[in-house]
Amino acid sequence: MVQKFFQRFSLGLIVWVFAFSLVFAGPALGQDTKERFLTVHLQGVFSAKVSLMPFTRVKAIKPLAEVPDVLEGKTAVIKILAQYLPGEFLLRLDYRAKETDSPYPAERIIYINKQDVEVFINPLSGDTKFGADEKENTVYSAFMKDNGPKRMPINLLRQFLLSYDRPKSKLYTRAVNEFRQRGLEYNVWLSDQAKTYRELYVSRLFQFQYIPDMPRAAWKGSEDERLGRILKNYFEGINFSDPLIIRSRELSTFMDSYIRLYGIQAKTLELRDSLFTQAGSAACEKASQGHPEIYGWMVDYFYKGYETYHIDKGMAMLEKHSNNPNCLTSRKQQIIKRLEGTAKLIPGSLAPGFIISDNEGGNFEFHRWIGKAKYKLLLFWSIGCKPCRQLVKGLRQWYNEPVNKEKLDIVAVCLNGTKERVWKRKAAVVKLSGWKLLYAKEGINSPVANDYAVLSTPAMFLIESESNIIVSLPGNLEQLINDL
Repeated sequence: MVQKFFQRFSLGLIVWVFAFSLVFAGPALGQDTKERFLTVHLQGVFSAKVSLMPFTRVKAIKPLAEVPDVLEGKTAVIKILAQYLPGEFLLRLDYRAKETDSPYPAERIIYINKQDVEVFINPLSGDTKFGADEKENTVYSAFMKDNGPKRMPINLLRQFLLSYDRPKSKLYTRAVNEFRQRGLEYNVWLSDQAKTYRELYVSRLFQFQYIPDMPRAAWKGSEDERLGRILKNYFEGINFSDPLIIRSRELSTFMDSYIRLYGIQAKTLELRDSLFTQAGSAACEKASQGHPEIYGWMVDYFYKGYETYHIDKGMAMLEKHSNNPNCLTSRKQQIIKRLEGTAKLIPGSLAPGFIISDNEGGNFEFHRWIGKAKYKLLLFWSIGCKPCRQLVKGLRQWYNEPVNKEKLDIVAVCLNGTKERVWKRKAAVVKLSGWKLLYAKEGINSPVANDYAVLSTPAMFLIESESNIIVSLPGNLEQLINDL
């Protein structure tokens, strides 16, 4: 009986996966040919600046439009050009509860497709109400409300199956059967929702909730083996031929969860870099079979991660994808620049020299400057950069130990802001005394940033003071301390 059940179950699953792929494969919504208008009615606060940002590439950054000073009870009307439709947008309100208050940000996700959208919003309380006939946002809100209770027990079962250490027990077998049955029923519901609302843009986002099935035998073995099989099936149910999915944060959220599953296995930094490179390779290969825009989006996504964590193996892996004519990446030149810099900036090579004016009114010449310690750390940072703040905080605490000041001198080059702001920042953070603080006028495009192939901050280079030979390129404080 059990065998017959699994035969029927497996056959039903094959039919279901095929049907599910058809739901999200067509017909495509296509690009709207008419501009739309978003009308924002402000409530509950004195005033607000209203901004709307589309989700393009990896995240929403540049506003489509801004309405600078909307008073309570008034409206802001923003026109959205057809080229951005349909899509997901970030609505931001920098509001003042009272006239004398400083602006405070509040954000709301808005979906816009074939309707003009009217929204009544109180940024102080978070209350948001759409017009009576609005569909995209109303349907997605109702979907997510129903989705949570349906998905929660399935997620708990998967976590149990992943971590339980007795995969041969009857309890585990029952849990596998329960997980597969619940997953099948959930995916059927998901398919019905997608069919019902297939004319809406948000129906394209339901696929990110899909639960891949694995045969019973796949749940055997060690936890790492089980996790590996989950990752192997991770992209099942995702339509990489639909370019509209990159107009939403959902793809980025989906990929963040993918990376976290790889991160679970990383016990060392070396293993982390290897696993994240493996993750990027598998994802980019999968995306290469889909739409060129999604393929390019995937390369951009991993470029950002590899650049942030200084994963050179991952960057080298991206080279072949960036050179693929079917890959519409926006990062090809940065990848080339990074790889060329990586080839030159290696331990044992001479660090590039540079001359920059310092905060004492003179010219700082890096090659000629020799501090008190055997090594000097060249640190590139930016004002407003969260990873920079975290690194500087940890580095400052470590450096304030007298014994550590004997090991290292610090030369910090700021790549944004103004010279006056940089000097002011040093004066405000008196604990940075002893650091050599510099400012590169052209920022990320400055000669010194180009010579050191710096495309994002923070970036560190550990250099022998007298010879100016590069010792290492630490990606974080822990690596720096180990290298010393």
